[in-house]
Amino acid sequence: MIDVKHLSKSFGDHLVLDDISEHVSPGENVVVIGPSGSGKSTFLRCLNLLEQPSEGTIVFDGTEITDPKVNIDAMRRQMGMVFQHFNLFPNMTVRRNITLAPVQTKLMSQAEADAEADKLLARVGLADRGDSYPSALSGGQKQRVAIARALMRKPALLLADEPVASLDPVTGRQILALLQDISRTEGVAILMNSHNLNQSRAVSSR
Repeated sequence: MIDVKHLSKSFGDHLVLDDISEHVSPGENVVVIGPSGSGKSTFLRCLNLLEQPSEGTIVFDGTEITDPKVNIDAMRRQMGMVFQHFNLFPNMTVRRNITLAPVQTKLMSQAEADAEADKLLARVGLADRGDSYPSALSGGQKQRVAIARALMRKPALLLADEPVASLDPVTGRQILALLQDISRTEGVAILMNSHNLNQSRAVSSR
């Protein structure tokens, strides 16, 4: 699935990631544990080149994505990303937030994207909220929308950057259970950051 070999990342003179090697297999649910500021988010952002590694290689599904000749946009279509702070457009409906990327990149027609979005909203427990705006949603509902958006491309790998850090404990457990269920039923590998050891033990395979 994804092989990371000798990954390092520096910002100026500040070394954030130092010679990291890791492998995630298809269908695994892996959690990276560490305190705030330890480089967890930088590690995840390097995996789809939102941050450019300083050294090392990343091989995803047999393709070395750190090779400058690789079409990284095409590779990113196989990786979903869920952010800590949701990153929803406040002026767009829930359905429009989910369908924007595949329609803009011409991967789907608007009608196809709307139909798929409605299926995914039902999957994450928000079947009746497609016409709502983010301001009308709770934090947990916003994160469910973000998960649905990440699943629109049917990714093989889902990167989740502390997806429950800004949620209350009960809602956080519900979101983690949803991610665990998606990994189990859809066969999606999940690589997630967290600083909560107990929650992570409950939902991860490793």
